[in-house]
Amino acid sequence: MNKIFEPKRSATSWLVELAKGRYGEYALSVLAALLGVACSLIPYFIIIRIITALVNNTAELSSSLTLCAWMAGCWVLRYVLHSVSTSLSHHATFHVLARIRTRLLDKLATLPLGTVLDHSSGSYKNIIVERVDSIETTLAHLLPEMTANIIGALAVLVLLFLEDWRMGLSMLIIVPLGVLYFMSMFSGYNEKFQRTVAATKALNDTAVEYISGIEVIKAFSQSKTSYAKFVSTAKEGADCFIDWMRGSLFGQVAGMAIFPSTLLGILPVGCLLYMHGTLSAETFRPCSVPSTSA
Repeated sequence: MNKIFEPKRSATSWLVELAKGRYGEYALSVLAALLGVACSLIPYFIIIRIITALVNNTAELSSSLTLCAWMAGCWVLRYVLHSVSTSLSHHATFHVLARIRTRLLDKLATLPLGTVLDHSSGSYKNIIVERVDSIETTLAHLLPEMTANIIGALAVLVLLFLEDWRMGLSMLIIVPLGVLYFMSMFSGYNEKFQRTVAATKALNDTAVEYISGIEVIKAFSQSKTSYAKFVSTAKEGADCFIDWMRGSLFGQVAGMAIFPSTLLGILPVGCLLYMHGTLSAETFRPCSVPSTSA
């Protein structure tokens, strides 16, 4: 009786359970990604130091070359850490995906034969192969990379507020516009998603039907007709995804171009405050340079 009223588990809770034993790899992946973001921020503070020395006429060639070497080292280390992070996250994720597929096949083996036959083999292939593969992007890329990039952006924002709260607020000017463009990508999402699911299922069914009946097709010389059906279904599936991606392209490109462009808010506001004498050059420089990496 208790199982009848057991609340439905979320996808996140299932993933947390299936990822047991891989938490350490994910933690190290996120840590490596965070260190990589830190290495990408350090060169901007070195640039501030070089600019300040040039403005104050205290720059020396040897010290400047040393600082440039440190910048190059940080950039190289950043890419090394990125590779380590993605390797760890992918190693853990592929084990999680294998565990998910094992659980799905174990569940499939316990279902009544009538229930299994009610669905096409293409639908099972879609679930066990394509739908499970779609989890890879979230676990292997979004988890370490997005976490590190968000923390990096927040760190820059905190530094700006510590320098001057007005500069911190000016960094946020472009956020609503970027969010607006990203939200445009989700226009008609449910309809487009269901269309792609149906197209993928139809393609899987046609592929399985074509492969399973290849002997009969060849025996009756129906290769051209059957292959034409497969090609038509494949084209419909491809067009479905291409139309969806094409409709989302502008919002994605505009959002990805606007979000990192924090200087669109910082430069005009900072210049205005500097011209009115309420912001010093010593404060403006540290605010303008790190913001280019946010």
